[in-house]
Amino acid sequence: MGLTARIRTRDGWAVSHAVVTVTDMTGTQVLRAEADPEGAVRDTTELAPGAYTVIVTAVGYAPAASSAIVTAGGRAQVGTVTLARQGGTELPPPGPWTIDPAHSSVAAVAQHLGISSVHGRFTDFSGTIEIAPDEVTKSRVEAVIRAASIDTGNGMRDGHLKSPDFLDVERYPEITYRSTGLTAAGSDRWTVHGELTMHGVVRPVDLDLACLGTGADPWGGNRAAFRATTELRREDFAMNYNQVLQAGIAAIGTTLKVELDIQAVQGDSLPQA
Repeated sequence: MGLTARIRTRDGWAVSHAVVTVTDMTGTQVLRAEADPEGAVRDTTELAPGAYTVIVTAVGYAPAASSAIVTAGGRAQVGTVTLARQGGTELPPPGPWTIDPAHSSVAAVAQHLGISSVHGRFTDFSGTIEIAPDEVTKSRVEAVIRAASIDTGNGMRDGHLKSPDFLDVERYPEITYRSTGLTAAGSDRWTVHGELTMHGVVRPVDLDLACLGTGADPWGGNRAAFRATTELRREDFAMNYNQVLQAGIAAIGTTLKVELDIQAVQGDSLPQA
């Protein structure tokens, strides 16, 4: 007897803050129930046999409506109701997520001699992501990169990048990023607004973010994948060194293209190896 339903996202995650409202054919509300932490609705209110409309709502999601038939036994089995993020944008389930450096990369590309590119990456970094449960735009991300972990595949060049001409890792050992906001930018994209601290300078930096999906991993955890990009100007962070060639071409370009490929594990810590 009563109503049963399961509320899920498109990726199959529970929507724990969903509300189910049932109306009869006259539009009169006859039942209202909230989902439990597993996204399940189980209400024992006795309903008269007949046809009803079931409306499922949750903050941050587009409402979903369906029809339900209550049997002579007073039971209405709605089944699984899938909710889509408002605007079509999807993010992982709410709560803390921890960036997994072993399966992530923080890379940058700079122009070299005006004709080719130099690729580098940071090998030592950490970070956390907090997906807000009710208002997704309040989600947060923080990350710390050890500046001395820069690796371009050339020891001499790496040494120069660590020097006071560029990162000055002795004085500024950490590069940090803290988000200040999040806005939807398309059907599967977001813009992360935040502040980047590098070389002792704090600047606002936006990231163009795509959530690539979520799923279980072989170690019993859940993972989410993200890709983010942005462009930085070295001059904005007081890194003004440059060698100009005879033709007037800068040896190293002033613009950096930053590419982040991130895997995060659900929870506030990484699993023990």
